[in-house]
Amino acid sequence: MKDMKTSETDSVSPGVGALPRAFSIIRLLAAADTAEGLRITQIAKAVGLTQATVHRTLQALVAQDVVEQDERSRRYRLSIGFFVLAARAGNPMNLRDLCRPSVLRLCASLGDTIFLLARSGFDAVCLDRSEGPIPIRSFTGDIGGRVALGVGQGSLAILAFLPEAEREEVIRFNLPRLRELGMFDEVYLRTEIDSVRELGYAARNTGLLEGMSGVAVPICDADGRAVAALSVGTIAGRLSADRLPVVVDLLKRQAQAIGPKLNPFDPTLRRPVQSLAALLPNQAQ
Repeated sequence: MKDMKTSETDSVSPGVGALPRAFSIIRLLAAADTAEGLRITQIAKAVGLTQATVHRTLQALVAQDVVEQDERSRRYRLSIGFFVLAARAGNPMNLRDLCRPSVLRLCASLGDTIFLLARSGFDAVCLDRSEGPIPIRSFTGDIGGRVALGVGQGSLAILAFLPEAEREEVIRFNLPRLRELGMFDEVYLRTEIDSVRELGYAARNTGLLEGMSGVAVPICDADGRAVAALSVGTIAGRLSADRLPVVVDLLKRQAQAIGPKLNPFDPTLRRPVQSLAALLPNQAQ
């Protein structure tokens, strides 16, 4: 290996110190599209540093438990310790707190009941609800209620915008559940999903709740993965062809404003039911 001397021309930026160089490597490892990690030669070429500088920086990061090296492949990747640190950072608010102003704002603007649903495995859980002046029935009921993904507009909006592999797994698991409810066959469900993906919202009135209708949009994280949904529940007459675009536009505006603020390490996104355990007693007071 030639030229293992530290170069003053490392191209991250002339004259930069160790910290910017370390973060250039951390960002590269975070963006790597392989779980196996990267070799020193790959890292050096990508960030414009000499191999000697990269090796020295990596050893410092390993010592701080930010990076780890695979013993067999000798490749480097971000460590579990890094993700522990990241989990303690970011937006301190949980999903419900983050979305609460939007839920209240939509309820006041539209005069209808607004739901916040979050994915929980193969289901969607109602994390929040703001009641409009018109009594309605819904699939999830009150806060804490859950439905299979694909049942109702909110859970369908989440299902439609999951990554393809996850979406296929949910469909495979949930189809027998949906059939037991006398709801959908596979062709119908896939047709609905395609429609939601094309339109960007779910608004089909299944007729399962007589006189009720709804519309929902997904809340997506930075990778475009749906983690939750904002949903309007109302009587069928209030979602006319003229009013529907207005409702959809308001929902999308709020969902798009929430998405960039999501903390990917928010425990509510991974364990919504556990997060509700502390919330529900307060709702009864």
